[in-house]
Amino acid sequence: MKRVKIYDQAEDELLKFAVIIARYRGQWVFCKHWQRDTLEVPGGHREPGEDIEETARRELWEETGATDYTIRPVCVYSVSSQEETGEQESFGGLYFAEIAKLERELHSEIEKIILTDELPGRWTYPDIQPELLAEAGRRGFF
Repeated sequence: MKRVKIYDQAEDELLKFAVIIARYRGQWVFCKHWQRDTLEVPGGHREPGEDIEETARRELWEETGATDYTIRPVCVYSVSSQEETGEQESFGGLYFAEIAKLERELHSEIEKIILTDELPGRWTYPDIQPELLAEAGRRGFF
């Protein structure tokens, strides 16, 4: 089981991921990876030399086709899991985006995006992403 911790900030070099909770015309934006039958919010790994907000913007465009949007940082999060060698903790930046315009073509491993009023029943990362969504809600992002 994964454990999520929330922070207001962390050292920049610790941030390895960006996750973006996104809305489009009042609906949630979820991604379906071509190899899975579950849904997830947009996000991914930080590239070398990339600012973490650049990561969030790139991943949002690649995974949703968003070309016109506002994006704001929510918080820093970490995910911990028990491994044989001890607890491993990885950090990421959580963002919230309001999308105004989507391209038709996606630029990643995402098969399609799902626009919905409801949260998914089957999450790709059920121990992580619902917690991040709840934190953004607690902080008044929606």
